[in-house]
Amino acid sequence: MSFNRILLCYDTTREGRRALRYGADLAQQLGAQTHLLAVRDNAYLTVGYDVLVAQAAEAEEQLAKDILHEGVERLKARGVSATGYFAIGNPLDQIPHFAERLKADLIVVGHKPCGVLARWWNGPGNGLLLDRVKCSVLVAIAPVDDPADVLAEAAADEPAQEPVR
Repeated sequence: MSFNRILLCYDTTREGRRALRYGADLAQQLGAQTHLLAVRDNAYLTVGYDVLVAQAAEAEEQLAKDILHEGVERLKARGVSATGYFAIGNPLDQIPHFAERLKADLIVVGHKPCGVLARWWNGPGNGLLLDRVKCSVLVAIAPVDDPADVLAEAAADEPAQEPVR
């Protein structure tokens, strides 16, 4: 199977950054059209929220957009041109929606059991992301924390720099 269109789902967690790196490496090797999706889950918002909650929600939305911009810039630094998308809603709804809309061949997500991204797998009624998409899914699994692995990942997140002479 050929992966011509890849949808990367990114957030600020280590798993999300790992998924971004894996997806960027794969997109670069394949010369694939790359899309980056950030989803702000609005499940906690209620109809009658007050001004303070509304201001906090706006700040959170801006932070999510900043994170998306950071992700696009990280991809660019790795030599991958990507289009960024921001969505508000349940990730279990938004990821399949964007995958279908963009005609993605592959979705790349990060996963850590009981972590932040676990909600992308289990939603109301324990529906699975895999049951909602029509394409392949690459899951970047978090290894057991090893200090050497953490340092290697931190270095991989930084763009390469010329040595100082």
